[in-house]
Amino acid sequence: MNRKINLLLIVFTLFLGGCTLAPKYTRPEAPVPAEWPAGKAYKEKTADASAPAAAELPWRDFITDKKLQEVIEIALKNNRDLRVAALNVEQARALYGIGEVSILPSVNAIGNWYKERVPADLSATGSRHTTEKYSVNLGITSWEIDFFGRIRSLKDKALEEYLASDQARRGTQIMLISTVAQTYLTLAADKEALQLVSSTLDAQDAAYNLIRKRYNVGMASELDLRRAQSQVDIARGDVARYTQLVAQDENALNLLVGSPIQEELLPEHLADISALKDISPGLTSDPLLLRPDVLAAEHRLKAANANIGAARAAFFPRISLTTTIGTASADLSGLFKSGSGVWSFAPQIVMPIFDARTWFAYDVSKIDKEISIAQYEKSIQAAFREVADALAAKGTIGERVAAQQSLVDAFTETYRLSQLRYNQGIDSYLSVLDAQRSLYGAQQGLIMLRLAEINNIVTLYKTLGGGKEN
Repeated sequence: MNRKINLLLIVFTLFLGGCTLAPKYTRPEAPVPAEWPAGKAYKEKTADASAPAAAELPWRDFITDKKLQEVIEIALKNNRDLRVAALNVEQARALYGIGEVSILPSVNAIGNWYKERVPADLSATGSRHTTEKYSVNLGITSWEIDFFGRIRSLKDKALEEYLASDQARRGTQIMLISTVAQTYLTLAADKEALQLVSSTLDAQDAAYNLIRKRYNVGMASELDLRRAQSQVDIARGDVARYTQLVAQDENALNLLVGSPIQEELLPEHLADISALKDISPGLTSDPLLLRPDVLAAEHRLKAANANIGAARAAFFPRISLTTTIGTASADLSGLFKSGSGVWSFAPQIVMPIFDARTWFAYDVSKIDKEISIAQYEKSIQAAFREVADALAAKGTIGERVAAQQSLVDAFTETYRLSQLRYNQGIDSYLSVLDAQRSLYGAQQGLIMLRLAEINNIVTLYKTLGGGKEN
């Protein structure tokens, strides 16, 4: 009889590699153009063959500044959001492990001691007696034979959810790298702007003191004095504002990194930060399919597809097996003596006849797949828009920076000439103030445009799926 049981177990095991009722997965067509947009804003229509693709360029090769590299490495070790994402991956991996072994039988060892007193009026012999039994068994309890792939479909679903969690962790890491870099660059720009407004305050204060002396001796009007004072007050307010911004930038950077950053790692000027490596967007939009958020959405779509297989299998018979082998005796001393062996073999088949919940569950699984398809397509569309926006900025920001630099040069000369004409008594101090205000605003605008130019390169790297480890 034991040989028959072993044979049946082998046959059942072979059936585990049988069919699954999940529909064949087909990747939906990407609902975006095959090529990047073209037009006046997109000057770099053709990809630079010498520039690497973002997804193939490790972040340490893209970000070449040594101080910024060290700050990012600290953030990758300490950031709490990234730590939670990594723990979510470990959790999903454990859940997949549970699903993976669910297809295997659970073998248990069971020891029992049974003792019962039977009164005379209930005894078959008409006299009271005590029944005692000892047993030790090794067996399989309610092992479901996965003929129709229900358990395997659930296992595949768990696998795809684990892979989606891993891609979500990768996306969180890329987001962290880019956010730390952009916050670091913003801190450098605000520090540079703070130095600009501080030097402007010093210059305005010196000009105010000079005009006040001239006013005291009757060589300048009170109107010129008040105009000079207004510029000092404006510069003082800007110094306070940029001092606040620098402090807030440092706080934001400390939060991202997960610990206070050493002063020697902080930047002073944008120009002090090493240039970022150039990247190529490629000729087509295919790299979007390799972005972590798009891959995560596709894995969730595959999980929904596998869940349909489990819902379909619920309409078919479910076969389970319970079997034990062991020893039993009325006396503990005779538990392992010859002739005390026992066994049981109890296969069970459950055929669903009517359960309306099964039909609704199947409908829900199909709707979940349609939702996942829509979310997958939306993630691709959002990715295309992000890259297109970054390419538009890349195609135009250079001209904006050049125009702003020319504007700064023009206002610098205008301010010099206005100051010269005022000193010679040709013009009033109003022309000097207008020239100074224009130069002051243009210099601040140039700093912000240079920051936007560098930040856009980081954004393009992020949106193209860059940020992998070496």
